[in-house]
Amino acid sequence: MIVIAAVSSVLAQPGGGTDQPGRMFAGEMLKFDGRFNKLGISFPVAELSFSSSMAPNGQDLIISGEAVSKGTLIKLFRFSFLQQYTSTVDLNGFRILKTTKHDVQKERVRDSEAIFDYGQHRVTFVETDPKNNMRPPRRIASEIGDTMNDMISGIYSLRMLKLKTGDRVDMKVSDSGLIFNVPVSVTGRQQIKTVLGKVWCLKVEPDIFGAGRLIDTQEGKMIIWMTDDDRHIPVRTQVNASIGKAEIKLKSMVPGK
Repeated sequence: MIVIAAVSSVLAQPGGGTDQPGRMFAGEMLKFDGRFNKLGISFPVAELSFSSSMAPNGQDLIISGEAVSKGTLIKLFRFSFLQQYTSTVDLNGFRILKTTKHDVQKERVRDSEAIFDYGQHRVTFVETDPKNNMRPPRRIASEIGDTMNDMISGIYSLRMLKLKTGDRVDMKVSDSGLIFNVPVSVTGRQQIKTVLGKVWCLKVEPDIFGAGRLIDTQEGKMIIWMTDDDRHIPVRTQVNASIGKAEIKLKSMVPGK
């Protein structure tokens, strides 16, 4: 889904080395408000939250994400959704190990799990319908490289890079067992008002729209404003599509350790 969406060909190994810079995210909590604009009318549609913690083994990072519908989307359109993601990331190289997802859209429910086997260079995705045990699981397997991201870990990988205006990286992202190349460009630097105050941000534009992309439609653009500091906090995201414009703004933050 675009709102969770949620961010070199193997991400240039941004988390490589023994110091495991991804540990800085442990304990961090981010909360966002999502709004949708159609024909000049803006209304609330979702609340999003992300939290990170160390796994019991002390070597992996657990990133949990949730998007919940609210407000006008439910009242006027009678549409509700709940998406819950859990991403397990190996801090040695910052590569995704496992993605689990619970996806509810009105009466439709799907549970899925993607396992990344770097020894076999393969991701295996299995989706089930918990409301219909007779429905056979949907299975997809794809070949992967030495370092991969899912929809959520890709954003955190970007946050660890030393970014500046004019930079471009090519990310490999896996979603539902499929592999996508996501070119990401840093197109500018802008000072904006946020819940953190007035801060300088980098404008980061992942190319997710088009044939063979994450969003298989020709029309669309996504911009993420990240603070221009070592933390690269995503404070605002804007998605322009043919159906309208979605805007997600940071509402509160608890810093990591």
